[in-house]
Amino acid sequence: MSPSATSLRSPNEHTAEESLSEDRREMIEADEPRNILVLAGYQVLLRMAWIFKTESVIMPAVVDTISGAGWVRGCLPVLNRVGQSIPPLFMAERLRNSHLKYRWLYITTLMGAAIFALLALIWFLVEQKRQPMMTLAFLLLYTLFFGVTGVNQLAIGTVQGKLVRANRRGRLMTISGIVGSIAAVTAAGFLLTRWLAMPDNTGYAWIFAFVAGGFVAAALLLKWLIEPPDERIATPRRTPRHHFSSAWQVYRQDRSFRRAANVGMLFIGSILLFPHYRWVAAEQLGTSSTDMVGWVIAQNLGVGFFSPIFGTIADRHGNRIVMRLEIFAGAMVPLLAIIMASGFVPNGGDWYWIVFAFLGLVPVTIKTIFNYTLELADETEHPRYLSTMRICFAVPFVISPLAGLLLDLFPADSKFTGVGILFGTVSCLMLIGGILTFRMAEPRHRPVDATELPVVRG
Repeated sequence: MSPSATSLRSPNEHTAEESLSEDRREMIEADEPRNILVLAGYQVLLRMAWIFKTESVIMPAVVDTISGAGWVRGCLPVLNRVGQSIPPLFMAERLRNSHLKYRWLYITTLMGAAIFALLALIWFLVEQKRQPMMTLAFLLLYTLFFGVTGVNQLAIGTVQGKLVRANRRGRLMTISGIVGSIAAVTAAGFLLTRWLAMPDNTGYAWIFAFVAGGFVAAALLLKWLIEPPDERIATPRRTPRHHFSSAWQVYRQDRSFRRAANVGMLFIGSILLFPHYRWVAAEQLGTSSTDMVGWVIAQNLGVGFFSPIFGTIADRHGNRIVMRLEIFAGAMVPLLAIIMASGFVPNGGDWYWIVFAFLGLVPVTIKTIFNYTLELADETEHPRYLSTMRICFAVPFVISPLAGLLLDLFPADSKFTGVGILFGTVSCLMLIGGILTFRMAEPRHRPVDATELPVVRG
């Protein structure tokens, strides 16, 4: 390796210079209980806000209000994933070199609040919602929001990797999952039903405003976080090519990461179906907007139910086995939706909430994958590894608009055939991902595949 190159090692190859000082580690561990509570509270407030913009229910309903086209609905997942993948890749090095990581979390949370405040204002002022400019404005703000969210999630993972030990992260997921579900469901039960029932869809303005307020509250809570400062490091200007080359090197040269990323890419296709679950129920079962509240509540209760179960298993036995269980279970959800909507189950609309309850597995599984990723690298490389995993997550979403277009191509009397093809294909891909977890390493039980990765010039 050239003298100008630096190396990236697994946790089993730490040098004395790369290891955290003992004093610093003791200080972090002493403040860990408080930081777990603050981070859990932050995620609870985010969950309360997020339930009012659920990607599987609320946002597709907004798109159907302003457009109704399947290809527009199909754009949501790709804009979501591209936004959550490209900006984190470009910002990862700056985050790694920053003095205090929590500041990134604070600023991006406030930026997300500002975007939804603007969306609420637009919805309140524009009378004619079903017009091309409204669709364009919504999609632009949607993309911008998830660009901010991507950096925000990168910061969450980095702060968590710095302040919470590997065998305590499941506890954090458990607390935020249970309390967050109770708080989110309570808020939705009191407010969401009322706002969705307002005439001419005017309630969406209140929904967006509530999301903005929840984000502001979450950001303010971060002021109670205790984070020891890192050394300030100047970040050189990089080209886009450098960032993509850096991500490619992680994927190509770290076998343990590559195997996890392959599993993640096969699993993440489940989000391709998110905008279509509500549409399938409306078309096949005749459900209405009032049913959406029950689905949103069911999905969040699902998160609250699965989080403590899988969080406890992850702390005791590692994240690999948890990923396997979650992915195999998640692969059954598209098939369950097909069965419910096919008429095979009497009064399927009354039982369709079960589909959304199991969709609560998706965010829990994503957290598990990121927790697994954190264990594959040094703390200083967490932003790089997490941003690379996010890029891998974005790859399947290139075909997301085609998924919506596929449903548009089928005539009205055979739409369900297209649904069966699409949902069945995604389920099979997820099953393959579950099988591939048997090839993954468990970092806590044996050494992961360690590879030196030269820094890319750029």
